[in-house]
Amino acid sequence: MLTGQPSRTAQGAALHRAFHQMNDTPPILRDPWAVKIIGPEAEDALRSGEEWHAQPSATALRAVIVTRSRFAEDCLAERYAKGIRQYVLLGAGLDTFAYRNDFAGLRVFETDFPATQVWKRERVSAMGADASPEASYAPVDFEHETIVEGLQRADFDFAKPAVFAWLGVTMYLTPETVFATLRLVQQRMANGSEIVFDFSVTPKDDAGRARRAVFAERAAAIGEPVKSDFVPDDLKAAVRALGFAEVQVLGPRELNARYFAGRSDGFALTRGHLLRARV
Repeated sequence: MLTGQPSRTAQGAALHRAFHQMNDTPPILRDPWAVKIIGPEAEDALRSGEEWHAQPSATALRAVIVTRSRFAEDCLAERYAKGIRQYVLLGAGLDTFAYRNDFAGLRVFETDFPATQVWKRERVSAMGADASPEASYAPVDFEHETIVEGLQRADFDFAKPAVFAWLGVTMYLTPETVFATLRLVQQRMANGSEIVFDFSVTPKDDAGRARRAVFAERAAAIGEPVKSDFVPDDLKAAVRALGFAEVQVLGPRELNARYFAGRSDGFALTRGHLLRARV
């Protein structure tokens, strides 16, 4: 990430979520604020088809981005019903959950790179939205400080469990940073806490390596190089070894069955993996 500038990948993810609201019926993720938070110029570009995120070539990535958010929010709803009242977005980007949160008494903590968070709050102000009174911002640079430090500043209650959503972040961190963050969640968060995150999968063949190289080149060009990828079974074993319970990895087969069954528009996952684990 370029110093002092907001995340370009966070902007891209927001554009994908916005176009999903315009284009995909029924939506996998219902997000009434998604179009507003990107701003009127970006909205016009999407509606006109000029923006890359509205092109057919962007469909596969759009499916990944909306599915990961939907899955994390479904996990939150499940755990909220069991009494959890804290939700932490690690690398929140332009996620709009805090502005459409209808879970009574749920505290929402947004952690992110400081410049991205400042930029987001400007966007939120421009669209005239108000976060719930329970929403808190916690600026964190994941490569130089821990989530514990950021959450302490935001008055997070470490004695109570929470759901953590870590979406669109791990691939831009070193494996050492990924595991250090997971270790902190396992060691410092209350029993019953849960984390959901997506990750880049190590390519298996030449075609996969070629796709990965193209993506990595684009990411590096905007100052956000890809730094990690994982073999799903190996990652699952490593997370278990950290002490997490109920570790689950879901790939396209499981997620398509859950969210895309019966669609007639061809919208579906062709890639994308999520891991869910409980403390």
